[in-house]
Amino acid sequence: MGVHLSTAPEPLVDDTVADSGRVATPLAPTDRVLLAYVALVSVVAMLRAPTQPGCRWLLVAHALILTLVWLVRRPGLGVVGRALREAYPLLLLPGLYAALDVLNGAGQVVAHDELVQRWELALFGGQPSRAWWRAAPSPFWSTVFHGAYFAYYLIVPLPVAYFALRGELAAVRRTVFAVVATFVVCYLWFVFFPVAGPYYAFPRPDQAVLDNPMARLVYATLATGSSYGAAFPSSHVAATVACAAAAWMGSRRLGLALVVPTALLALGVVYCQMHYAVDAAAGLVVAAVVLWTTRLLERRGGAFAGD
Repeated sequence: MGVHLSTAPEPLVDDTVADSGRVATPLAPTDRVLLAYVALVSVVAMLRAPTQPGCRWLLVAHALILTLVWLVRRPGLGVVGRALREAYPLLLLPGLYAALDVLNGAGQVVAHDELVQRWELALFGGQPSRAWWRAAPSPFWSTVFHGAYFAYYLIVPLPVAYFALRGELAAVRRTVFAVVATFVVCYLWFVFFPVAGPYYAFPRPDQAVLDNPMARLVYATLATGSSYGAAFPSSHVAATVACAAAAWMGSRRLGLALVVPTALLALGVVYCQMHYAVDAAAGLVVAAVVLWTTRLLERRGGAFAGD
């Protein structure tokens, strides 16, 4: 009887060896996306620093992000450290969003709303974000759509929490990558092609549309911090669609549960006059491209494989 010798190469590094204290873990796809974003935006911050002094502080923040990435990739992190390694990209997103206001000078840069409104007119024959609620003012639908809009803050972290509680590491990594990559693409658009959006460009909807608890909750939330120029493409639509699709990849049941709120949100951003219709359409395109990239990475190299 002969002896079979396997010719399959052994992996150079795995998390078991890495966390044993001998070898650092390699950069994950999400790390690479974040580092590329930080590098590009750092160049923009340096160029804009002479007229927008706050950009200097962004460079300090970016240096701290680089330090954080290095720290979470060190070996011997323990349970808490490994959890932070998976979650830290999501924790950085609010700060990266707030930084857009600094990069765009809190409204000092030229917004491209007139161009987007011309696209809107060419594609839809008017301005749906201004005309829809006027043509069909409804306290009921206003409540539903504003509620769906606010649900964004719950939908985005939900699949990650769900898969983490189930110990499905590959699904966590896939979802985090899809969400972070989607936001990064949107944020780059906001930096180089700022659009204020109908929230700023048009008068607010009538009180009859806004006089409901969900509308008041949305406006109170936006009042706490909303970055100027962050309308095209709609990161609300893009991230929610990407998150729901990533949820579907890991759990059909969870994906189906997110279909209705995701669809309502995509419509609601227009009815509630938060985004132009082309913003929402562009958000769908961004989500589709990121999801295609996510699938490609997973199929070619098992980029999100769990331990």
